[in-house]
Amino acid sequence: MEAALLWFCNWSTLAVCAALKLPQIRAQLAARSARGVSLPSLLLELAGFLVFLRYQCYYGSPVLTYLEYPILIVQDVVLLLCVFHFNGDMKQAAPYLAVFVSSWFILGLHKGVVDLAMNLCTLVSAASKLAQLQYLWKAQDSGAASALTWGLSAYTSAARIITTFMTTGDLTVLTRFVIMLALNIWVTGTVLRYRKPSSKAE
Repeated sequence: MEAALLWFCNWSTLAVCAALKLPQIRAQLAARSARGVSLPSLLLELAGFLVFLRYQCYYGSPVLTYLEYPILIVQDVVLLLCVFHFNGDMKQAAPYLAVFVSSWFILGLHKGVVDLAMNLCTLVSAASKLAQLQYLWKAQDSGAASALTWGLSAYTSAARIITTFMTTGDLTVLTRFVIMLALNIWVTGTVLRYRKPSSKAE
């Protein structure tokens, strides 16, 4: 029974994450606007994903417990490019992408560096959700923000709580996913609350 639950959580998380950001990307392309999407939130989320992936790789965690992160990173990069495109300044994306690529190598230089980064990772990821919430509260309009994307993020956080508990039991990772679950649910509810009748959020 436990093996079946672990299998389901791992593979359903991968399946969900393979399409997680697609509703958000589609919403932006349909609206031809980045309205409703917070750039600081997206950058912080991408940083959190990168640090978490590097930490899991560094410590040799089971691949199935973090395989969705390369997929999420690629999708976030596409979202980032969409935001810069619709804001009319694609050149601004280059420095951010350069920092993220170089960070991958810097994080792996020493155990102390990757451990410190992982401890800060939960704060960074939480800050990304809070930045999105602040953006929505200020605008009182969810614009092109996708409630489906945020809802699916909540599901993957819940599934990863189960898989982490059943495999590594890493308290740092568990704490991260519990906080992410709560914040993803909060953002989903806020996006739905501020959705305008004419919005093309999905």
